[in-house]
Amino acid sequence: MTTAAALEARNVSKRFQGVQALSGVSVDVPHGAVTCLLGDNGAGKSTLIKILSGIHPPDQGEVALDGTRVRFRSPRDALDLGIACVYQDLAMIPLMPVARNFVLGREPTRGRGPARRVDWKHAADVTRHQLENVGIRLRDPNQPVGTLSGGERQCVAIARAVYFGASVLILDEPTSALGVREAGLVLRLVRETRDRGLAVLFITHNVAHAEAIGDRFIVLNRGKELARCVSGEVGREELQDLMAGGPEMDALVADRKTAT
Repeated sequence: MTTAAALEARNVSKRFQGVQALSGVSVDVPHGAVTCLLGDNGAGKSTLIKILSGIHPPDQGEVALDGTRVRFRSPRDALDLGIACVYQDLAMIPLMPVARNFVLGREPTRGRGPARRVDWKHAADVTRHQLENVGIRLRDPNQPVGTLSGGERQCVAIARAVYFGASVLILDEPTSALGVREAGLVLRLVRETRDRGLAVLFITHNVAHAEAIGDRFIVLNRGKELARCVSGEVGREELQDLMAGGPEMDALVADRKTAT
């Protein structure tokens, strides 16, 4: 695992209609590591990843890629620079074939000029090969993506991002709606992606999943950084306590004990 930061948010703040979503948050995502971003609902996780992926500009602070400050005008700018974000809803079209979903927006072509056509055979071959590399054997690359399980669809989205050259992979709650076996499939692929040298930002509520694959942990609470640690420094219970409010929760418990 290296320590060079592939993607950074530096003292980022964001406000929406009187609500302070983020206040001076700094996050670094190194190459060859899984950085887990933890926090309860309303902690600011979604706002942060939308800033890192080009959906929202920060009100204050900056985003840097490999040490160089960048400004995104749209998510396409971030994607073109190698930052791929896989959201919980996957942004796939269930009735469309797996192969078409895999190459959507980057369809391979053959021929020139007026004779230029989408090469669907090449798209199917690439899709089959890339998914076999991550342990998914398709009956037919042209079967609807909606026939795949939730874990398989997550793997399609991750494999697609890696194939098209992502150097930073942002995963938004990729295991939240999956069973044990399906979640295991996704977590294994995340580890393999990290081992290829990619920088992975893994957003999750599931402390067990974070502990299983995380190299580094950043906990947000009410738009601020609550804690930062590396694997081996904290246990599952400590991370769970931090997500539940950390010192604030301890203070509430202490006040109740005093009152009784």
